[in-house]
Amino acid sequence: MAGIRWIVVCCVMAAAREANSLSLGDTEEATARRWLARYNEALMAFRFEATLADWNYATNITENNQHHKLHWEEKLAAVQKEAALNASTFRWQEFSSYLKRQLKKITNIGTAILPDNKLNQMNQLAADLTRMYSTAKVCDRPNHYRNDCYPLDPDLTEIMAKSRDWKELLWAWKGWRDSISRQMPKMYERLVDIQNKAARTNGYDDNGDYWRSSYETPHFEDQLARLWRQVRPLYEQLHAYVARKLRAHYKGHEFPSSGHIPAHLLGNMWAQTWTNIKDLVTPYPNKTRIDVTAEMLKQGYNATRLFLVSEEFFTSLGLIPMPQEFWNHSMIRRPTDGREVVCHASAWDFYNQKDFRIKQCTEVTQEWLFTTHHEMGHIEYFLQYKDQPVWFRDGANAGFHEAIGDVMELSVNTPAHLHKIGLLSQLDTDSQADINYLMSVALKKVAFLPFGYLVDQWRWKVFSGEAQPADYNDAWWKLRCQYQGVAPPVERSADDFDPGAKFHVPNNTPYIRYFVSFIIQFQFHKALCDAAGHRGPLHQCDIYRSKEAGKLMGDMLKLGSSVPWTEAMMKITGTRDMDAGPLMEFFRPVIKFLEKENEGHRVGWDENCPEAPKWDEVVEGEARDWLRSYNRDIQQILSASVEASWTYNTNLTEHNQNISLQANAKVSAAQKKLVQNASRFPWRNFTNPLTRREFAKITNLGVAVLPPDDLGKLHKLRAQMQRIYSTARVCNKPGNSSGRCYPLDPDLTDLMATSVDWDELLWAWVEWRNVTGRKMPDVYEEFVALQNRAARTNGYPDQGAYLRSEYQEDGSVADPSYDFEQDIDRLWREVRPLYEQLHAYARRRLQTRYTNETFPQTGHIPAHLLGNMWAQSWSGIESLLRPFPNKTGVDVTEELQRQGYDVKRIFKLSEEFFTSLGLIAMPEEFWNKSMMTKPADRDVVCHASAWDFYNQKDFRIKQCTEITMPWLITTHHEMGHVQYYLQYKHQPVDFRRGGNPGFHEAIGDVMALSVSTPKHLQEIGLLKNYTPDAEVDLNFLMSQSLKKLAFLPFGYLIDQWRWDIYAGRVTRDTYNEKWWEARCRFQGISPPVERDPRNDFDAGAKYHVPANTPYIRYFVSHILQFQFQKSLCEAAGHQGSLHTCDIYKSKKAGKLIGDMMKLGSSLPWPDALEAITGSRRMSAEPLVEYFAPLLRWLKKENRGQPIGWNEMYRPA
Repeated sequence: MAGIRWIVVCCVMAAAREANSLSLGDTEEATARRWLARYNEALMAFRFEATLADWNYATNITENNQHHKLHWEEKLAAVQKEAALNASTFRWQEFSSYLKRQLKKITNIGTAILPDNKLNQMNQLAADLTRMYSTAKVCDRPNHYRNDCYPLDPDLTEIMAKSRDWKELLWAWKGWRDSISRQMPKMYERLVDIQNKAARTNGYDDNGDYWRSSYETPHFEDQLARLWRQVRPLYEQLHAYVARKLRAHYKGHEFPSSGHIPAHLLGNMWAQTWTNIKDLVTPYPNKTRIDVTAEMLKQGYNATRLFLVSEEFFTSLGLIPMPQEFWNHSMIRRPTDGREVVCHASAWDFYNQKDFRIKQCTEVTQEWLFTTHHEMGHIEYFLQYKDQPVWFRDGANAGFHEAIGDVMELSVNTPAHLHKIGLLSQLDTDSQADINYLMSVALKKVAFLPFGYLVDQWRWKVFSGEAQPADYNDAWWKLRCQYQGVAPPVERSADDFDPGAKFHVPNNTPYIRYFVSFIIQFQFHKALCDAAGHRGPLHQCDIYRSKEAGKLMGDMLKLGSSVPWTEAMMKITGTRDMDAGPLMEFFRPVIKFLEKENEGHRVGWDENCPEAPKWDEVVEGEARDWLRSYNRDIQQILSASVEASWTYNTNLTEHNQNISLQANAKVSAAQKKLVQNASRFPWRNFTNPLTRREFAKITNLGVAVLPPDDLGKLHKLRAQMQRIYSTARVCNKPGNSSGRCYPLDPDLTDLMATSVDWDELLWAWVEWRNVTGRKMPDVYEEFVALQNRAARTNGYPDQGAYLRSEYQEDGSVADPSYDFEQDIDRLWREVRPLYEQLHAYARRRLQTRYTNETFPQTGHIPAHLLGNMWAQSWSGIESLLRPFPNKTGVDVTEELQRQGYDVKRIFKLSEEFFTSLGLIAMPEEFWNKSMMTKPADRDVVCHASAWDFYNQKDFRIKQCTEITMPWLITTHHEMGHVQYYLQYKHQPVDFRRGGNPGFHEAIGDVMALSVSTPKHLQEIGLLKNYTPDAEVDLNFLMSQSLKKLAFLPFGYLIDQWRWDIYAGRVTRDTYNEKWWEARCRFQGISPPVERDPRNDFDAGAKYHVPANTPYIRYFVSHILQFQFQKSLCEAAGHQGSLHTCDIYKSKKAGKLIGDMMKLGSSLPWPDALEAITGSRRMSAEPLVEYFAPLLRWLKKENRGQPIGWNEMYRPA
């Protein structure tokens, strides 16, 4: 491929030089011819690469393939732009007509004229729209209890074709539009805007004007209107006949009095062809119906044989057979290897004069037999004009290409032809059989005409601005009601985007070509039948085996677009005009039949759309009643379960554990039953997004999907690990013969924070892991297997994917290609430089403390030295790292104790912070029932946590509070959770959670950002003798960074490690090795002693692993809290550096955050983020802004010192 690119570049450069120089004795036309020859060679190579990239994407829809496709589109556009610039140096307007035509086409480069950034935007939008269409599925099929989701092809297409159930058809019709087109309008609006810019740059009024210009026809729209007027009487007769038949079939269902047909009843997702309802409308049903599907199956046809039969039709005319590359590379069936593909049938020219392909998901049916002939007609056109210059390798106009495929069908689908090729055993030739045949063709050809006419009428209105974005859907249905006489079966709104449910709209393919082709194919057919010597009615003609017809057509095909289409039309038909006369001649017998059948009945319809039934009045109304009942019942069940869990967590006994497990089992059983009831509603098709969202959350069962035995086992395993952790004690402290054993809180936590004895720290660090993690790995392995079983039952590949879905739910972001893992990776890269500076500084300071100890040469810090059992927060070594130790520090522990603070007073102080913002005070139940201190008489889970009891009045905190500044901050944090509960308590139960899991943590932390400022601590009387200056500022920022920045890699890596376990990339034998690989890589810390890869399980020494609490929420929260802080500070009118802001007493800030908290999870999290920050995107910029002064100081301090560490894990 590199060689091809080099040749292309050379050719383009040479062509450019030729365009800009004129040798002595040369004429300008001679120079132009040489330049065109070189450019043609270059363009062929470029188009091959671009088409190949497009093919690879269409046959394997992946992000990588999309990127590659866009890359080549960008390159191709650049080449075309350069060529247009070079071509414009010639005075080509004065050249001979053939040269002039070539250079005119080259200089008219369409959207390639755009600047690179706009062109890339356009290509990305077009690719995203096509991918949305091609990967869409519809779920919740009525009366089907499996949770299957259905793609358009073949499933929904087959349902629309075969079902005669009004409601099922409505489900498919509405579901397809809801699943795809509602996401598109904003993207489509941007696409239209960019295309219009390109068209105007090219000198056209708008993109519609540009598209129409390709027909080189003055008053083209007037010609189309004339053709429509010619065929409309035939269509109206067909419409009246079909409408009457459908009313008879669907008795009991209401049809519009306006004469329109409900659009879901016509056997096709878009009502563009009506072939699939011929069983309902065949004039003489007792006569043999022409559908050779059964015969093809009987004869063992497969997709390949369909293609061989099609090829034989073309070669029988003396036309060119398919080349070997066609057979080697075409995609003629839907792949079975799990790839997403664009199934829409299409023919492909790879511009190297030998590689031509078809892409379609062939089924063995009569319709696919005809489609295969049609697509092969395109290939034949490619083959015939392959020797033309690249810019002439196209149909004479866009309708010609379609007409060539279709004109073959006009012969192939005749009973006579099907009989000749052995697919129709009996050939009826009487008038009734004739009418049946013509009706089947009319259902395809005549029924299509208004749809083919109106699609681009709508787009031209959009391009011209006549149809504004708010009117897109209304303008669409006005045209469909006016021209097709079909109406939406349910109410449609401006929020819908029903044009997007048709492939050609998101794929940006002009459509008027199909209307043109449906007119001119009959002109071609008449001319070819005359050449073949056919005698008799036009509809009975079959040109099979006529070399004369083949030559007439082949001679025209060879022209490509080298001459105006009128000349190509003249060559094959003897006339330069488009005319519907041959079409009317073809259908003359069925016109007479229809006129007779319709005597005395209404023919035609009102031009305005009728009022459509309201979907939600019936189904959604019933669903909302059910939701009210569900919320009442589930509240009671959850409240009892949380109460049992609270009892166990505040009194760790086996009895309480069993009670809690039983309560959990009751919740799971109730949820399963309720979900079964919920599944009877087609909730994915509901128009109310909140109702849809609530049902989505209700039916997402999580681990409750497991069978009762497995679920009980899962809960017991988790309780077993939690109990190991919460009751663990470390004994045999060196130098202490008392025999005392130490719990984590407060003893080991205090020791890790205050000791500077390497060996004492090492003893606590190792022994805590021995008494916790070492007892867990086998239990954890079994626990993981059960979680994965639940996730897969819920339709996720593993538990990691299930947990990430909370951040990546359907519709959660504007960009449908959003990838949560990529997003958090981006955020980590944004903050890593800041962390690396802090790490380098801390490492150097620790080396000065422990001068007699050996630090790893890899740049890692031994994990036991950072003042915390897990090195997640480095506040314990703040005294060592404080930039200016003689300046005031921000630790008010001594002042709290001096002023006689007790735990209750800390809680009251926290509450006052929230009420100062105008937020809700803690209810009476909070004060009566919270566990604020560690009981002396029993084991408890000391880990600080906030609790919602789901009864809208009982909210509690559980923590083993000490009178210290960290506990003051923690209390504000946990009360932030309770405030969130209070704000969203009126939401439905399944919306009572944060916008995403990180929101809840961020709400607690954003309060702490204000509370921990020297300014705030001084205002509430806890910081004495405080004089702000730059050094004090840096001390404060260092203190904050040891909590916030130091945490980031730990918050990031825990779930990276867990996700790898869930995905099977980490096994039981490598749990600990991979744990330390992640910690060495991201945190830059290493184990202080060698770890046993089989027996050690150091991850289990962190509460959230045995408790099975997802951890990435904390990383997310550490990003979000700074975004929240910046917005709240702006609302509070703060002036100055972000890190000095305190929102205390700001009602405006309180209202902003309160309004967001009230949402709970009722909206996708980007909506909640936008509500408070104005942005839908997580960003680390406010965090970096907050710590900017510290970063400058650290860079100065670290100048000349090594920054970073070796990312590879090496055993200690």
